[in-house]
Amino acid sequence: MVQYMEWLKAFLFGIVEGITEWLPISSTGHMILLNEFVKLDVSDAFYKMFEVVIQLGAILAVVVLFWNQIWPLKRNHGRHGGASVTIDRDIIRLWCKIVVACIPAAVVGLKWNDLFEELFYNYQSVAVALIVFGVAFIAVETAHKDKPAKINSLNELTYPTVLMIGMFQLIAAIFPGTSRSGSTIVGALLLG
Repeated sequence: MVQYMEWLKAFLFGIVEGITEWLPISSTGHMILLNEFVKLDVSDAFYKMFEVVIQLGAILAVVVLFWNQIWPLKRNHGRHGGASVTIDRDIIRLWCKIVVACIPAAVVGLKWNDLFEELFYNYQSVAVALIVFGVAFIAVETAHKDKPAKINSLNELTYPTVLMIGMFQLIAAIFPGTSRSGSTIVGALLLG
């Protein structure tokens, strides 16, 4: 009976992760909150691995769904049965911009991740971050509601702008409960 209860808890974690991964809310923060109320009967090391694996599953679902839009190699079928492969340069540029946007969070995260986990990976910090960032999200969206965008396509994004948007990811890297996608949306709105 105990084993079935752990499976049910793991299933619940999967449901929460699966729903929150698609929304501009923190899936990590929601996992921390859920773990406060529904504890898995596992070691700390196993739970950390479980968090990585469950989030990896949600991310892989996103990759599978958007594969044709993110994979730069395209197969072309010729009229005479031959096939060739072309490279979509716009997708390569997109990936370059994604890498640049991730640099600030990677640098700060690699250096101070353990400190941030020790200070902020608890339900109190997550609850505060969810509330503060939720209010900030509403305020920024409301303030920018009728403003025309300065940038209207991915090709118009410059590398300095992408780096600035990446700086907003630092909020999510430091404070669990703040969504990476939400912080980049807010950052992009503030930048126009």
